[in-house]
Amino acid sequence: MSTSNTQMLNALLTPWHEAIDAPHQAQEDVLHRFLETYARTDYGAQHQAEQVETIQDYRRAFPVMTYETYSPLIQRVMAGETELLLDEAPVGWAITRGTTGDESKFIPMTQTDVMMRISAGRAMMNYVLQHERYDLFEGVNLNLNFPSVVGTVQVGEKAIEYGYSSGIYVKHVSAFTPIRSLPTQEDIDALGGGKTLRDWEARFELAYRQCRDENVTLVGGVCPTALRFARYLRKTHGRYPKDLWQPQIVTLGSVPGINTRHRPALHALYGKQITIREIYGATEGMFGQQRGEKRAWVPNYDLYFFEVRTRSGVKMLHAMRPGEMGSLIVSTPILARYEIGDLILALRPPHFRCIGRERWWTPLRYAWGELMTLNLGRL
Repeated sequence: MSTSNTQMLNALLTPWHEAIDAPHQAQEDVLHRFLETYARTDYGAQHQAEQVETIQDYRRAFPVMTYETYSPLIQRVMAGETELLLDEAPVGWAITRGTTGDESKFIPMTQTDVMMRISAGRAMMNYVLQHERYDLFEGVNLNLNFPSVVGTVQVGEKAIEYGYSSGIYVKHVSAFTPIRSLPTQEDIDALGGGKTLRDWEARFELAYRQCRDENVTLVGGVCPTALRFARYLRKTHGRYPKDLWQPQIVTLGSVPGINTRHRPALHALYGKQITIREIYGATEGMFGQQRGEKRAWVPNYDLYFFEVRTRSGVKMLHAMRPGEMGSLIVSTPILARYEIGDLILALRPPHFRCIGRERWWTPLRYAWGELMTLNLGRL
């Protein structure tokens, strides 16, 4: 591993670590950076972003918004009023997968926004530096992400191309990561954006054929897809991923319980040697990732602005007490004070878990899962 590559990893990781050590200052810095961005949009100007100086000012000037309240503005952006919410042209439109039963949502992605999502690689990069496993970069990343192009939607006289955020992210930033991904996002997209079993089996077969003779050292993507891929291999080719490869690490997201409920299946399918690292992100951004052996993610305090609605009111995410729960409110370069609908549990600082969507039964289901896995809140 060259000195230049080590320096590159440290350059990507140091801002994250420094922000974790001083979250209050990091969050103030992020807020002021976003306010400069918002001031260049019509929405930000309407809420007098240029005059906001403190977090308290920000809360008074900008209301908490949900997708439902942002939706009319997003529809106008799709129709061509990009300056309403964006200070630069969109590079893609991301659609939610609808895994929670909600109606699919459309979110614009700009180049600045996409480049912030490189932070998803911090979990893997931190692992490489901690364990000095620089040989990871000599292999390939088994890319199990969703298509970046699914279809088009007609808005007025315009046909808007849209896809899944994970695929758009891989498509735009793969050149900036020090490991090769197979299949390429372009090859995945060429198969089309269908969601049927046949569509997914075609993607899985593509991944198998391109990677079967490769040294797969990393598996990245959505946890349920990684599990489905492994079962497809067994059904179709009579082999599990662990029979083909010895990956060092899997970096997965999308569902709660990756380190608890899904851990036994991941080890059974991909091998007991794998290190599991959880990624916490959504269509709207990449908000945190697991830093080490502690089985929870750590926020990207240097990239996004995090608040949370708790029983005692709205507070900063880093001000939550261990054991406290709340609904996440995140500010991104595009969306100010967006209540994403995820229920967050604070553990020992700086660790958090997303335990599911904000529903009355989510804490009960989480507690039951902790009991059944004998995890009982352990990090």
